[in-house]
Amino acid sequence: MSLFLDLEVDVQGAQGVRGGEFSPAKYAALATTLSMLGLFAIWPTVISLWTLWTTDALKSVGMVIPLVSLVLILRVWRTLGWEAYGTWWGMTLIVLTTAVVWMRGRAILILVISPRWSTVLPPPSLMLLAYGSGVVLLFGGARLYRAGLFPVLLLWFANPIPSRFSLFVDMPLQRASAHIARAFAMHLGHTLTPDHLRLMFTPEFGMFIAPGCDGIRGAVTMGFVSLIAGYIYRFRWYANALVVVGAVLLGYLFNFLRLCLLVVYYVIALHFTSLQDKAENADYVIGAVLFLLATLLLFLVIHHLRDATELTALETIGGLEGRKFHVGTRLGQIGRLGAMAAVVLFGCVGLARAGAAFLPSNSAIADAAAERFPARLGNYSLKRTWTESLDTGPVVYVWAQYAPVQGGTPIAIGVSPVPDWHNPVLCHSVRGEIPVWQGQLQVVTAGSVPVSFSSAFYNDGVIQYLEASTMCRGKDCDESVTQRTHFGFVWSHPGAATLLGGDPGRPIRILVRAESADLAMDADAARRQLTQDLRDFLGSASLDDLSILYRL
Repeated sequence: MSLFLDLEVDVQGAQGVRGGEFSPAKYAALATTLSMLGLFAIWPTVISLWTLWTTDALKSVGMVIPLVSLVLILRVWRTLGWEAYGTWWGMTLIVLTTAVVWMRGRAILILVISPRWSTVLPPPSLMLLAYGSGVVLLFGGARLYRAGLFPVLLLWFANPIPSRFSLFVDMPLQRASAHIARAFAMHLGHTLTPDHLRLMFTPEFGMFIAPGCDGIRGAVTMGFVSLIAGYIYRFRWYANALVVVGAVLLGYLFNFLRLCLLVVYYVIALHFTSLQDKAENADYVIGAVLFLLATLLLFLVIHHLRDATELTALETIGGLEGRKFHVGTRLGQIGRLGAMAAVVLFGCVGLARAGAAFLPSNSAIADAAAERFPARLGNYSLKRTWTESLDTGPVVYVWAQYAPVQGGTPIAIGVSPVPDWHNPVLCHSVRGEIPVWQGQLQVVTAGSVPVSFSSAFYNDGVIQYLEASTMCRGKDCDESVTQRTHFGFVWSHPGAATLLGGDPGRPIRILVRAESADLAMDADAARRQLTQDLRDFLGSASLDDLSILYRL
């Protein structure tokens, strides 16, 4: 039996498509095409998710979630005979989602639960879910939405593994995996180095148990496969829950087996040195074979558990034969398709304008770093410039260090050529650096221009330093943060012209940093001193002049 039910529904015979109206299947095809193109209207969300999938291996499985959701929604729609009791509430939801994404591209809102837990609001996966819900309601109506609730809600898992999961589950499992692999190697008679995550069989031959080596990717993938299979085969909820839990545990179990087999390979390679430079490929082969076996075992269980009676009931859902299906009047069809086409046009225009705004190459901006900073800012003189880059190549900050002419605390100021680069607090949190203090900093810059900075004070045991960041859009620079120790927000509030007047140009993040190596100084006293140093420096700096060369 086919995975996607091959239902024979003679819709035209049941209803008789009136002249000039779309056939149900043709209407569904047009609606699906426009809905996919309509993603241009929320392209910042799509870009955020794509970056997430392609830069974080643990979340790469989320890449297939939207496609699976689309296939399952179309599968449900087909079982309903392409019924199209669309509601304009769906378009309302699409417009609201587009407006929120539009505002999100021009403002910042970050929810900080604790020093180690921060998230951008609204989450990209929530925006994708809202858009998908609007599309289903617009073209299929409430009936399709209820019938396809599972694949619609599946869009939430476009970000499949929350950051908290990685911190509290992935890292402990990484240590457990290393412990098991080490214990197995020692059982085979090999004494390894004391580094718990690095298993060295010789001084130059060994393996490192990195994040992701604990089987979390395979376990999450197995969990999603079993969850979707349980939905397709209509398992009872408790059976589906057991299969999902079993699939996740199976993924972890086979990963432990993979590590043990990899230890065996390393032991063999100690005696056959030609195998030592092929250890990485051996890991891939061992992992692929074990994952294939685990998948086959999972589907063997699914095949055993699936309920043939419920499948038969699904195939004849609602007694499709002889039933009349409805795709709406010609005016309603054209109206809904036309409204979605307008959303597509809006998205294409916005995407084209955004693409034009970011045409200058990242490297060209970085090469001219020294020319973009004045040699003198008030009482401060330029000492050096440098760039900060990602491993993947793009320059994320162009830095300059200034020092008072009469001597004193040097100040570093960084300007990011990358649009809306990460909030520094989030970047520090990812690295496990917790701010001692965080709060708002109001500074009057050159020309008596007041600017709001979100600031944080850190002590890493070597130095104490204060960082203050703000976002500049056009001539407006602003970023705010609540006074807090745990729960709070970081946000910006751009003016009406920025929100309503279209793209004001390249959004520029400016980060200023002052540091002290005097660890004997009380933290509060050091923060007050460094805050005053920042105020003195920024009082002579025009942020508009520093950022204007990065804008069009």
